[in-house]
Amino acid sequence: MGNRYKIEKLNQLIRDWINYYKIGSMKSFCTKTDKHIRYRLRMCIWKHWKTAKNKAKNLMKLGVPKDRAYRAAYTKGIAGICRTRNVQMAITNKRLAEFGLISMSEYYAKRRVKC
Repeated sequence: MGNRYKIEKLNQLIRDWINYYKIGSMKSFCTKTDKHIRYRLRMCIWKHWKTAKNKAKNLMKLGVPKDRAYRAAYTKGIAGICRTRNVQMAITNKRLAEFGLISMSEYYAKRRVKC
């Protein structure tokens, strides 16, 4: 399954969820869920890069310095490395938004019903 398909499905779920629960007060829930979704997408992207050589090359393309890119690429463990500053600096929230991911908290802010 490609990342584009995953993002399309996530956007669909986010819109449906917010439109259904827009009457409730769930700002903090949306913020927490937003962070978790982005973290999981970073993990998927990291895993799609497969080899350490590709990971280092892609991190350098995204602006991470060479020494940090190699250190991150040759580190074991997907979950831990995706929480580091190096990966978050490369795969930023802005880049994920450009890729098509909608922000759950921003969408909630636009759609919520004030009583």
